[in-house]
Amino acid sequence: MRVLLVEDEKNVASFIKQGLEEDFYTVDIAEDGIDGYTMATNQTYDLIILDLMLPRMDGREICRKLRASGLKTPILMLTALNAVPDKVEGFESGADDYLTKPFSFSEMLARVRALMRRSADYSGELSLADLRIDLLSRRAFRGDREIMLTPKEFALLEYLLRNKSRIVSRTQIIENVWGYNFDPNTNVVDVHIKFLREKIDKDSDQKLIRTVRGAGYILKAENDL
Repeated sequence: MRVLLVEDEKNVASFIKQGLEEDFYTVDIAEDGIDGYTMATNQTYDLIILDLMLPRMDGREICRKLRASGLKTPILMLTALNAVPDKVEGFESGADDYLTKPFSFSEMLARVRALMRRSADYSGELSLADLRIDLLSRRAFRGDREIMLTPKEFALLEYLLRNKSRIVSRTQIIENVWGYNFDPNTNVVDVHIKFLREKIDKDSDQKLIRTVRGAGYILKAENDL
């Protein structure tokens, strides 16, 4: 799952990013409203976490503009303003949920998960052949065997499953699993693909993760055309 966090307080942004990444999310950060709006309109995200008080363009304006453009991505708005009229204005601008600072991370995570479950594109399980992952519990299985994955391995497998039977390039994987600003020249994708293969394909007759030379990788069952 890929999240855009628009937050100008660096410590808050770092805290949220670290917590979400530990829970298997990929997080891009924008530090002002215009950058946040640009990223939200030019990239595809599963969720947007949007601070209300931002430089250059505030959260309500971003929210209104995104909804006016037809974007349906769930939006969780963060703010230090806890008066009822402020919350009402946030909802009327198009936010799906509202969280008042300071907040506990466990509450934020619960709200994030609830928004993802309500999303029209949400599926609680992804599968291919005898491989499946449970998005709620963050568990992966090959047949009856549970596969123990790190957060990044799970995020990579989730991305491959969401794009099963389609070739995805290293650049696409980096952008969606490691984030918008990650170094595209790194070999981190190849390393993690190797780890996934060892955990998923090594003891199975049907190999699912394939390399497409010069193009990237594909997750595909052997009987798929």
